Amino acid sequence: MSDYPITSTRGQAMLGYSHPMYETSRVFRALMQAEGAEFDLVRQAIDDVLNQFYVRTATWGLDRWETELGLPPDPSLTDDERRDRIISHLRGFGTCTIAVTKSVAESYDKGEIDVSEDFAGYTVTIQFVDTLGVPTNIDDLKKALRAVIPAHLEIMYEYRYLTYDMLKDYGFTYDQLRAFNLTLTYDQLKTWKPA
Repeated sequence: MSDYPITSTRGQAMLGYSHPMYETSRVFRALMQAEGAEFDLVRQAIDDVLNQFYVRTATWGLDRWETELGLPPDPSLTDDERRDRIISHLRGFGTCTIAVTKSVAESYDKGEIDVSEDFAGYTVTIQFVDTLGVPTNIDDLKKALRAVIPAHLEIMYEYRYLTYDMLKDYGFTYDQLRAFNLTLTYDQLKTWKPA
């Protein structure tokens, strides 16, 4: 009945459970719309609360996660950066192994990371495999890894940049890039990826 539409998801579901003779009743349709709209709001509130139980979907619950883990609040961080910091902290509990170190590092970078140890040199090397250039939240990553890796080990970071061979793999030469009139600085070109 288009004169009395039911736009509420829950209202439409309740109408579907009702006897067909009520489908033409204006009063019943208005009641289903009103009650359905309220149930939609309740469902949204329940979903929102449920999202706070998972770090990747939490919004207003991030404060609680940080408090529980003893992380100092940093209002300058975005929600994604706060989530990365929380997940890294959760992954960093326990004995420090290559797997734990890799898990913590990948929670910040969103790419593949190689971790290698040099026992004789007392160093751990973090190599960014998928990321070109320095990750945006490298300072938070460094803090998280320092909290996980024993203090007597030095942490080395190896970054990847665009090389001439990689440029050839993409099918470009520097002259072709100049022909495109790309207005990239040398620093921007080092981390450039063609679309």
